[in-house]
Amino acid sequence: MKTLIAAALALAIATPALAQNAAALRDAALKDDTAWNVVRSLTSEVGARPAGSLAAARARDWGVAKLRELGFSNIKVEPYTVTAWERGPESAELTAPFRRPLNILGLGRSIPTPAGGVEGEVVVFASYDAMLSATDRQIAGKIVLVNQPMVRAQDGSGYGAINRNRTQGASEAARRGAIAYLTRSLATDDANNPHTGAMTYAAGVRQIPAAAVSVPDANVLADLAAKGPVRIKLSMMSRTVPGAPAWDVSGEMIGTGRPDEIIVIGGHLDSWDVGTGAVDDAAGIAITTAAAKIVGQARPRRTIRVVMWGAEEIGESGARYGRDHAAEVPKIVAASESDNGAGAIFALALPPGTRTKPEFAELQSTLAPLKINVVAAPATGSGADTAALHQAGVPAFSFDQDSSKYFDLHHSQNDTLEQIDPGDLAQNVAAWTVVLHFIANSTVDLRVPAPAR
Repeated sequence: MKTLIAAALALAIATPALAQNAAALRDAALKDDTAWNVVRSLTSEVGARPAGSLAAARARDWGVAKLRELGFSNIKVEPYTVTAWERGPESAELTAPFRRPLNILGLGRSIPTPAGGVEGEVVVFASYDAMLSATDRQIAGKIVLVNQPMVRAQDGSGYGAINRNRTQGASEAARRGAIAYLTRSLATDDANNPHTGAMTYAAGVRQIPAAAVSVPDANVLADLAAKGPVRIKLSMMSRTVPGAPAWDVSGEMIGTGRPDEIIVIGGHLDSWDVGTGAVDDAAGIAITTAAAKIVGQARPRRTIRVVMWGAEEIGESGARYGRDHAAEVPKIVAASESDNGAGAIFALALPPGTRTKPEFAELQSTLAPLKINVVAAPATGSGADTAALHQAGVPAFSFDQDSSKYFDLHHSQNDTLEQIDPGDLAQNVAAWTVVLHFIANSTVDLRVPAPAR
């Protein structure tokens, strides 16, 4: 009984101090320029950095140097190989009822067109489901365009609602006899620049070239097709490179009391080849690195590991990291990834039961000045690169960011440093700092739900 009373008294004393220290670190983070310097450095000194490219190798070296500069320990480079995809010269042209160029970007993993390109009549569908409902006769021998708008939403849910248009559309069109596939860019802007992204081919289905077309040009094609036959010519000279090198880079702020208990956070170091990968995902790298540095300098009890995953955009980081670090799963107390740009955070989700644990009683009040709510619904994941860890039993915490403008920029040439608001970036760092401080200085097992009240 005396032991229980002593523990309760210690907790009562420690919890206010934990919140006070977290508030001090929060305020310091709002004034800290580490994240801005990191995102500026990565976008200007490396720029676009697709997995498997020479630029990705420069990004690897940049990551090692930056972690060392910021005082991280146990800096590691973990090599692996991927099937890289390289964009070549590409173009699209309306050839009938008149000639004019079209703005396209080939989708990642798309096969190239034949050397002379591919030309055909365009059949336009207002939605993906409309294409799935079409007969083979409507599609066979034609180029399919799915012209489905994306809904702008604060939580970014409009992207998930139409993601299959890009990832699965080519194979579904090919099943019905199409010779090429176009999707209206998965984008919320109306600028005349297309947005790329990865696609996949279904096993056993004929592969056809696939590209994204800009929103204005997709609408032009739809308008013309409603009046009569429309033809376009598509040329794409992409190639795949099996066995290309890729790397994850990581560093740690070592805990002073429970160093073997690890919090894994980070962002992905790779990007698409257009723009400079600022919001996707230099921002995530900058936010998590800066927060870990701030908390690490305050000597937390638990170790904080920052990982810069090297092949998220082509889907080859998360599962591999989970496999390679499976033996560490019992030691990883929580994991989360920042991969939604630098929009202001408005909500935090914690592992089941964590919100009501006494150690986290002051978390909401500490985040309130940042205009962030700790929501009742538990986190179900935190990103593609941490998904395998979560599936193996590592608790997740996740932030909801304002994504209203994120998909104006995502996977496009407009994804540049100028699109990041320094104030919003600092708010992200402050939020991550608070949560990391609470988790890193608690002794609670986040795998264990709080007792029912």
